Amino acid sequence: MGWEALGRWGEDVARIEPLAGGVANDVWSVRVNGRLAVGRLGARSDADLAWETELLQYLDREGLAVPVPIPTTAGRLFADGLVVMTYVEGGAPETEADWRRVADTLRQLHQLTQGWPQRPGWRSSTDLLHAETGTKIDLGAMPPESVARCRAAWARLAGRRTCVVHGDSNNLGNVRMTADRVALIDWDEAHVDVPDLDLVLPDNAAGLDDGAHDIAAQASAAWEAAVCWDDEYAVKRLAEVRAV
Repeated sequence: MGWEALGRWGEDVARIEPLAGGVANDVWSVRVNGRLAVGRLGARSDADLAWETELLQYLDREGLAVPVPIPTTAGRLFADGLVVMTYVEGGAPETEADWRRVADTLRQLHQLTQGWPQRPGWRSSTDLLHAETGTKIDLGAMPPESVARCRAAWARLAGRRTCVVHGDSNNLGNVRMTADRVALIDWDEAHVDVPDLDLVLPDNAAGLDDGAHDIAAQASAAWEAAVCWDDEYAVKRLAEVRAV
């Protein structure tokens, strides 16, 4: 149906301009009943979008600053692949102190979502020690030696507790800061995994010790290589993963 689905949010709706940062989705600023919002159109399943929108509602209730889904006139949180969310003001992190605030916010997310069910169709990094596919990842498309390197990095996370990870938290475009709060936006990569994957931040702002930081950085690089395979960025990230 495409952007025609925006009519499900009422008569006073309009697209304004495209927003940067949407790779897998078409993301626009929109106006809904005189209010600035963000619309994201993609190809996710209803089950996938239900998981994401319910998570965002929960985090909002718990006091985390996140984009909140705006229901259609029929009360649905998404329609035909389109989600409309509140617009989040703020700037990107600039200093080490800013990134430490981001780390604190991520740890709140991880604490609030221990035991959360996996996003439908997704796999965690440690699931991929045995599974071949999960959402964007298809290990069968990678050379066997590359898969072995990725799995060796993920194996170092085995046995740890899991929770929701944002999945792209070190991206400047996904953080909106003000003096009194840190907001995380763009939850398209969020899923259940080991929390340290979210904590590979600039200047080691999360304060991981050397061993923990190395494990997390290697596992994160392997994850991004597998998710993006086989573009130039994926090859660059794979080069950061030590050979077995």
